[in-house]
Amino acid sequence: MKKNNYISITPETQQAITIQQAWHYLIIPKFIEKNKISFYSGIENINNGVLEELEILFGKNVELVQQDEEIIKRTLIKYYRKNDHGLGKKLNAIDLKPGDDFLSNLIVDAKCLGSSDIHIEVFEARCRVRIRIDGNLIERYVINKLDYPSLINKIKINANLDIAEKRLPQDGRIFFDIENSKIDIRVSVLPTLYGEKIVLRLLNKDTANIDIHQLGFSDEELNSYFESIRKPNGIVLISGPTGSGKTTTLYATLKILNKEKTNILTIEDPIEYTLEGVNQVQLKESIGLNFPTALRTFLRQDPDVIMVGEIRDSDTAQIAIRAALTGHLVLSTIHTNSAWGTISRLFDMGIAPYLIAGTLNTSVAQRLVRLLCNNCKRQEVFKNSYLPLNYRSQRSIFHYYVPVGCQECYFTGYKGRKAIYEVISIDHELSEIIRRNHSEATSLLKEKNIKSLSENAFELLEKGLTSVEEVYPILLNNF
Repeated sequence: MKKNNYISITPETQQAITIQQAWHYLIIPKFIEKNKISFYSGIENINNGVLEELEILFGKNVELVQQDEEIIKRTLIKYYRKNDHGLGKKLNAIDLKPGDDFLSNLIVDAKCLGSSDIHIEVFEARCRVRIRIDGNLIERYVINKLDYPSLINKIKINANLDIAEKRLPQDGRIFFDIENSKIDIRVSVLPTLYGEKIVLRLLNKDTANIDIHQLGFSDEELNSYFESIRKPNGIVLISGPTGSGKTTTLYATLKILNKEKTNILTIEDPIEYTLEGVNQVQLKESIGLNFPTALRTFLRQDPDVIMVGEIRDSDTAQIAIRAALTGHLVLSTIHTNSAWGTISRLFDMGIAPYLIAGTLNTSVAQRLVRLLCNNCKRQEVFKNSYLPLNYRSQRSIFHYYVPVGCQECYFTGYKGRKAIYEVISIDHELSEIIRRNHSEATSLLKEKNIKSLSENAFELLEKGLTSVEEVYPILLNNF
């Protein structure tokens, strides 16, 4: 038993019953044997003759072990999250058995839980399914190793991949339609030591709920960002690791720029959102449709705004610069640790300093930080030893909050995420530093009161909105 007053159960045990069965009977599986299954249950179930009904339902001898009903409910909230999204009302298959539509149920389950990725993995003795929720992977199901190949083949068939090819990586796409809800899924297959691992990326096609004012920009950062995207030409670059919300920021920007008078073209890999009025192109490396090729064609399509999914190499960077020089507004992402680090990255790609100085409007860096659950977070005394050794804050804090876990947050301690930003608008002074090929501008950035990612992260910690664990990796990269 954990201090949070819920029962800790393994994925194998969890799979003994469905979400509906767990909540209908208010039971938690304790252990499963060939001819016997044991459940934790409240005293009311034990006294009301539910035992016989469960034995008929499962076809086994059933044992009910008395447990406090409050603990039962806490455990159900943690391990058997109800489907509140209107999808998959019949979601009840957990085990892989002939005839069960496990793949469909798995996708709907992940979608309802707000998951971004599904990882299907095989090891020497077991196979498992993990899903990523709020940036963290959690183990959700365990699959019988004998059933694993059939699941892999089913995914490959749906994604139009070669089921006979097991030695090379493959990429595909599934357009999943259930109960009038469309889910676009990117499929990646990777051969590993014991078989093929598959990652399913669930792409959010709906842009209706994307609002740039709700993403996490401060008023000052947002005003600075708006100034850069109102310019008729130049480049706006957003940096950050995979999964930091760069694409969401780009599409929130495109929603603002998407007017009848504006011709917007995008080249993406993959197309994560669809936006009416924007001409979107899917990258297809296999037939030669890559970022540089698409960009060259875009320049002959009379564009006003061009969005490039990612600047990965020198060719893409050179053409993006050329597009900005010839009077177009270019939006893109790039992988760097900070907003100023983008300048050094472009230097490394062979872009001349005077070209960067003349075309870069704004460099943005962003991260996603999990927010503490307001219902259960607990205040504790803060110690400076909790911070990274190289971090020196201008302010001192005496108390901070730690995650606890409750029914509201499914006993994770966190509820929702917030983006934090570092926005550097390239003015005349910064442009001159770039033109002189100086990669260091820390003192000037501080003079201009440009908040770094680490400062914004520390501010969230100071306000009690997040934990030390969440901001620690960001504080390590303090400029």
